[in-house]
Amino acid sequence: MDLAGTFGSETPIVGMAHLPPLPGAPGYAGDRAGIRARALGDARTLADNGCDGLLVENYGDAPYHPGSVPAHTVAELTAVCRELGIALEAPFGVNVLRSDATAALSVAAATGGRFVRVNVHTGVRATDQGLLEGRAHETLRRRERLDADVAVLADVAVKHSGAVGDRDLATVAVEAVDRGRADALVVSGHATGAATEPEALATVLDARDDHGLAVPVLVGSGVAPETVGDLLDLADGAIVGTALKEGGETANPVDAERVRALVDAAPGH
Repeated sequence: MDLAGTFGSETPIVGMAHLPPLPGAPGYAGDRAGIRARALGDARTLADNGCDGLLVENYGDAPYHPGSVPAHTVAELTAVCRELGIALEAPFGVNVLRSDATAALSVAAATGGRFVRVNVHTGVRATDQGLLEGRAHETLRRRERLDADVAVLADVAVKHSGAVGDRDLATVAVEAVDRGRADALVVSGHATGAATEPEALATVLDARDDHGLAVPVLVGSGVAPETVGDLLDLADGAIVGTALKEGGETANPVDAERVRALVDAAPGH
């Protein structure tokens, strides 16, 4: 994945647009227009204050589906992303929780999204949805059938999950690229907003370099103005959500001052 070609930066900051509960989710408030207005407002705040791209996620839809999300969720995400694609020039991606890569690819392909994040691309993880199995074989073939120029960002040991079996982190990272053909890797902390462990990041970076894998590695959680400099000295980019929200609460709207503070502290921005 060419980060500079996609984001216009060799060390991009990708801001999160966490959507409120969509229609059909337990917390849906009955206001489709409000959801789209919130998404557009957050996206504009991220783009206008220095983020190089944004990632749209159905964060409010808990409890998440362990497999495919229903058709109405895909439809709502498509409607939201289409509006973002028309209104903004910033590159955006899609993550469909808990790990529906087919839905994410479909939405991105239909709306001009440049990438998707896949929480479990290869292997197996134990989660609150049960055991989630990677479907890389389906995802890559689906992308070919859709003729979609959409990069796959694969999580390594995704947050809110645990390992199954004795495969070490380095092996998981290498196989996600070598066998799963991911275009980039994402290393996160144990939960939303939790700091990414430097040791885990170093392990993945070393494994990538030792095996000659030409893919970027991004930090996927817990990035703050105080840590972004050190993290981007190692990693190739960062996906940031909680630190950019009002009061540091994940479900809150994006705070312009927090975005500027983090972007100003990031090398090369």
